[in-house]
Amino acid sequence: MRFYETEIRGAFLIELERFSDTRGYFARTWCRKEFAEHGLNAELVQCNTSFNHREGTLRGMHYQAEPFGECKLVRCTRGAIHDVIIDLRRNSPTYLHHVAETLTEDNGRMLFIPEGLAHGFQTLANDTEVFYQMSTFYEGSAARGVRWNDPAFGISWPMEARLICDRDANYPDFNGSDEL
Repeated sequence: MRFYETEIRGAFLIELERFSDTRGYFARTWCRKEFAEHGLNAELVQCNTSFNHREGTLRGMHYQAEPFGECKLVRCTRGAIHDVIIDLRRNSPTYLHHVAETLTEDNGRMLFIPEGLAHGFQTLANDTEVFYQMSTFYEGSAARGVRWNDPAFGISWPMEARLICDRDANYPDFNGSDEL
């Protein structure tokens, strides 16, 4: 794996090193030792899958409040997504900045998202599947979010949100006092 730190400290775009032959390819998608060598939280305790029927589906922007903050490793295993993270760490030099990456089944890229960042994505193809590895068990009482189109973040999405749940569409404007 090749690790490239994004402009947001602690968030990494990770590219697979594919070993190809006539059968196809082999690539490592997780190695506790390699993640730890890059200073990343290598404690992963839960895996999740998100399947999305329609192009333009928007999920996010989600995070878990302390003490249940979580790191995520996100990979698109089918289709394609426009993946976005927002730095909500008040003491970070990139506070309120966002980074967007295109993750597809073909490019095999992954995004490592540290604690204190909100995460969401928009599907770029029908029948898109996203695989998550999490550092903390999900705690429903700690689930939080910020609105995907809040002007405080200035995110440019690739298309109009065609399908979004009420919760994600109706988070209030970010005011800086949101609980992390």
